[in-house]
Amino acid sequence: MNGPMKSTKSFTVVDVSSVSVENPAAAIKTVSDPKPKHEIDCDVLIVGGGIGGVSAALKFWELAKAAKKNQSIIAEHLHLKQTPRIVLTEETDWLGGQMTAQGVSALDENYLVETSGASQSYQSLRHAIREFYRKQTTNSSDQLNPGNSWVTLLAFEPKVALTEINSRLQPAIDAGMLKILTRNKAYRVEKQNDHNARAVDFVNLDSGETTTIKTHFVLDATELGDLLPLAGYKYSTGSDAQNDTGEPHAPPQANPDNVQDFTYPFILELKRGESNKIAKPDKYEEFTGAGKFSFQGYKMFEAKGDYLPFWHYRRLIAAENFQSDHYPNDIAMINWDSNDLRGYNIIDQPDETVVSRLALGKLVSLGFLYWLQNEAPRDDGGHGYPELTLRPDLIGTKDGLSKFPYIRESRRVNAVRTIVEKDIVAAFANGARSTQFIDTVGIGLYPVDIHGHQEVPGAGQLTRPFQIPLASLIPKEGGNLLPACKNIGTTHITNGAYRLHPIEWSIGEAQAALAYYCLAAKKKPIQVLEEKSNLRKLQQILVESGVPIFWFDDVVSSDKYFAAVQFLSATGAIVPDSASLSFHPNDPMAKEEAVEVLSRLGMPEERKNFREGISRADFAQWVYGVAESKKLIGKI
Repeated sequence: MNGPMKSTKSFTVVDVSSVSVENPAAAIKTVSDPKPKHEIDCDVLIVGGGIGGVSAALKFWELAKAAKKNQSIIAEHLHLKQTPRIVLTEETDWLGGQMTAQGVSALDENYLVETSGASQSYQSLRHAIREFYRKQTTNSSDQLNPGNSWVTLLAFEPKVALTEINSRLQPAIDAGMLKILTRNKAYRVEKQNDHNARAVDFVNLDSGETTTIKTHFVLDATELGDLLPLAGYKYSTGSDAQNDTGEPHAPPQANPDNVQDFTYPFILELKRGESNKIAKPDKYEEFTGAGKFSFQGYKMFEAKGDYLPFWHYRRLIAAENFQSDHYPNDIAMINWDSNDLRGYNIIDQPDETVVSRLALGKLVSLGFLYWLQNEAPRDDGGHGYPELTLRPDLIGTKDGLSKFPYIRESRRVNAVRTIVEKDIVAAFANGARSTQFIDTVGIGLYPVDIHGHQEVPGAGQLTRPFQIPLASLIPKEGGNLLPACKNIGTTHITNGAYRLHPIEWSIGEAQAALAYYCLAAKKKPIQVLEEKSNLRKLQQILVESGVPIFWFDDVVSSDKYFAAVQFLSATGAIVPDSASLSFHPNDPMAKEEAVEVLSRLGMPEERKNFREGISRADFAQWVYGVAESKKLIGKI
C-alpha cells in the first residue's frame, strides 16, 4: 500500500510472508472494511517484532517491574504509580526478525560482544541459546559456537532463538502487561496535533479483521520503517547526495532507489551419500548467464590459501560438536552475495512491483541452491553437491526460504541529528573511539557493510567503536512516534554499520527507555534531549539496567561498578584514555585526576574524603553515589 489510507473504501496490503514464486499476486490482500472492528488501549505500542521490537518490549517490561517494586530510577525520582501496558505487533508469525524470521541466525557482531560490546539483556539471550546446545554437545568450550562458523562467535538454528525470545516475553504476558499480535500489519496512523500518533490501525493478514490500537507512545520497529510514511514523517531512502550529508564518499547526486540488497536465506543439511535435488527454478538460465552464482574464490569444504571453507561461513551446526543422535550432520545457513537480489528496491513501490520483486528474490535463492546442488565445482573434482538438502522445517516455511527477506536498509527518518561517515569511520577518528556524543544512549561496532547495485566507494571502511546518539532517534517533526529499528537517523553509508543484530537490539532498548521515561515524567522526547537533567536521568536508567553507552574493553555489565563507570565516562565527568578502550578499573586513582573529577561534578569539597590508593573502579562508585545523594546527577 502506498502512503496513508485516507478514505473508507477498500484498499490493499502486501502480506510479505505469503509471497510465492508461483503466484506472487496472491500475497496482495484486500482490506474491504478499513474501519476497525476491534479496539485496544495501551501505554506503548511497538510495531514490528524484530530484534528492535523484542528488545524494546523486554526493556519496557523490565523498567515497569522495577518501578512497581520501587527499584528503579524512575520509581525513586518520579514516583510512578502504575505499571504501563505494552502491545507488540508483528506481521509474520515469528518474533525475532533478523535472527529468526529472516534466517540470519549466524550473528553479525563485534569482537567484544561476549564481554563489554553489547547490553546485558542481549548477552543474556545469547547465553541462553548457547546453554541450549551445551546440554547436547561434546564441546566444553566456554564460548561454544554450535556451528564453528568463521563469521561469528555464535550461530544456531532460528527456532532455538525463537523459543528463547518467547520465554523471555512470557512473564509479561502472564502478568497481563504485554499483548502480542502476530500476523498483524499496520495500514493507518491516526494523528493528533504536533505529529502525535493517537492510534494505529492494523489488519490481521489471515482473518482480514481490523483493529485500532490507541496509545500514548508508538515505536516503529518495522523492518522497512512502515509507519514513517503512514504518519507523514520525512525520511530518506537509498544513497544520499554529498552536498546533503557532507560525506566524502557519498555520490554527487542522491539515488532513492539505491537501497541495499535484500536476501532470502535458506538452511541446508549435509547428507553425504544422498541426492536431494530441487527442480530447476524459473529464470535460472538468466541468472547463470549473468554470472550470478559463484563461490568467489572459495572452495566448499576445504581452505584455499587465506580463504576458509564456504560451507563453514554461516554453518549453524557442526556435527563434530554433538553426539550423532542429536545432530548427525552439519547444518548451514546460506546468506551469500550470490543470493542477494541486487537492484530491485521494494520501498515505496506499487504493491504489484513489491510482490514481483520479492518473488524474484526467492527465485535467486532457489537458483543458487540449484547451482550448489548441480553446478558448483566440487573440491574432489566434478560439479554439484546433490547431498545438500533443504531444511524447510528449520525456517518454518513450505518453500524452505526465510519467512521474511533479510532487510539491510530501511526508510531512514529525518532525525534531529543524522549520523554521518566522519562520525564513525576509523580514517576520521583521532583515538580508539569514534565521535563521542554527549547524548549517547548505546554503543555499536561494525564495518560499513553495504550490499548494493550502485557501488559506494565508502563501502567496506573500518569503523572505530561508536555510539548511538539520542538525537538520531528523535524525528525532527517531534511527537510520540519513534524509530526503533534500522529506520533511525543514519545515511546510506552509516546505515551499513548500524543495521546489525546487537546494535538494533540497543536501539530498541534506548527507545523503550525513552518512551517509558517520557510517560513517567510527562515529557516529550525532544525535551529529554534538550534538557540536561532529563537526558542524564535517561542515561542513568540505561546504565543501571545493564546498557553500555560508552566503550570500554575492561568494564562489563556484570561488574558492580558498571553503572558508575559508564555514566561518569559518558557524561564527561571522568575523561578516559582516548588512545585505548581501557578504563583500568583496578589501577589506583591518581589524586590529581580525582580532584578534577570532583570539580567537574560540582563537589570540590569532597576532596577531603578522597582515600589515597583507592582503585579507579571504587572511586567511580564512591563519587557516583555521593553525586546521587546530593542530587547532582542531572547537572553533570
